[in-house]
Amino acid sequence: MNGVSLLVALLLVGIIARSNLIATAACVLLIIKFANLNFIFPILEKRGLELGLLFLLLAILVPVAKGQVTEKELLLTFTSLPGILAIVGGALATHLNGEGLQLLQIDPEMIFGLLIGSVIGIVFLGGIPVGPLMAAGLTALFLETINLFK
Repeated sequence: MNGVSLLVALLLVGIIARSNLIATAACVLLIIKFANLNFIFPILEKRGLELGLLFLLLAILVPVAKGQVTEKELLLTFTSLPGILAIVGGALATHLNGEGLQLLQIDPEMIFGLLIGSVIGIVFLGGIPVGPLMAAGLTALFLETINLFK
């Protein structure tokens, strides 16, 4: 069965690493595959990232919606060193995310290495697996750096 064994392996890795996100994603994809709902795959491939980012942004912006962020605090973002560094960090992160997306489009099999790296980060470094795209961006940066020295 095409892809099933890899999804089962990811499910097991997610369970062993106690990563509910990886395990749930593998389960959902297995259910879609076994239910023969293959028309969903192109939709997920095309819009899944946008949908995930939408929910991530919604979660991050809840304090704004609840009124926990004031205009004064927002102004500090543009006038304080931590705020300016946050702006620079956001710009660099989005650039790296774009590079990561391009890398994954060229080499989609890299996702397994990124997931294994995420599991290592979860288990040994106490990380949170919300950044496969950022991990791909860092990988792209590493590859570009190595290519500079060839």
